[in-house]
Amino acid sequence: MRSLSLLFAAALLAACSSQTEDAAPKGDAASSDAKPLVVYSSRNDQLIRPLFERYEAETGETIQYLTDSDGALIARLQAEGEHTPADLLMTVDAGNLWRAADLGLLQPMDSEIVRNAIPAKYRDSEERWTALSLRARTMVYSTERVDPAALSTYAALAESQWKDRLCLRTSKKVYNQSLVAAMITRLGEEKTETVVKGWVENLAEAPHANDTAVVEAIVEGTCDVGVVNTYYFGRLQKQNPEIPVAVHWANQAEGAGGTHVNVSGAGITRHAAHPERAQALIEWLAQGEAQRLYAEMNLEFPANPEIAPAEQVQQWGDFRADDMPIEQAGTLQRDAVKLMDRAGYR
Repeated sequence: MRSLSLLFAAALLAACSSQTEDAAPKGDAASSDAKPLVVYSSRNDQLIRPLFERYEAETGETIQYLTDSDGALIARLQAEGEHTPADLLMTVDAGNLWRAADLGLLQPMDSEIVRNAIPAKYRDSEERWTALSLRARTMVYSTERVDPAALSTYAALAESQWKDRLCLRTSKKVYNQSLVAAMITRLGEEKTETVVKGWVENLAEAPHANDTAVVEAIVEGTCDVGVVNTYYFGRLQKQNPEIPVAVHWANQAEGAGGTHVNVSGAGITRHAAHPERAQALIEWLAQGEAQRLYAEMNLEFPANPEIAPAEQVQQWGDFRADDMPIEQAGTLQRDAVKLMDRAGYR
């Protein structure tokens, strides 16, 4: 994630804490409170700027935002405490959202709009955060060397037929931690550890730094199958429609649970100066136009089931998502990290 410069960050904090007006009001929303709405976001600038600009144009709101890594933003909120300028935290993965809520950094919101727009399994049970987009983490495979009929579940990738044919991203990324946490819920800790050890034994090479590298390794012939968030594959497919890689939806058989789906989402900070305005932004992001922009810009799935995915994403076919409440992946995050360490998955 791209961070703003320290100079800009300092200016942002100073501007938000100042009692003087630092920008001309824009429209009715801004005239009711001249201070900007402040968002801390781990989402890339190019993914959130168009959303914020559209919202500003529609409402007259003024938004200032700071981008950084999930961990850095959560630590910043902790350090700033009641003096934080942030009204809203936007981050990726239920594990990060759960952690922020567990640390007391988010406050509940009472929004019928959000409850109607986003299914309960993609929201915090105490309403401290909600998903805004969905990302499926599933298998991708070489269309030149793999018969898709040989693929089934995440656990099956530990079988001997995939020896020296599997590529994975590092276990340090929260996406894999949440996947393993979900597997613990489904399979139990002992069986999940056996599976993860099997993955490690089947690796064609050391884990990669990112999902893009996993797909590229399949293209190059280093490995035949991998596990990625589908939008990483989608970006490469958009650049090269003839890419010899395809998506396989994991765990689709009866009783297998369904494909692991995680989220990006947002919550109102505990000490937000403008909680009502922060909630209004979340409500807008959970509905029509914003949900379509999410889907088109990053090839993610809308969290609002009334909005269709981008056409490219629809071409990957329908799948059954795991119906496990996504916050469970957060509660088991620490257990997942310890398990992966024991299994030798680095």
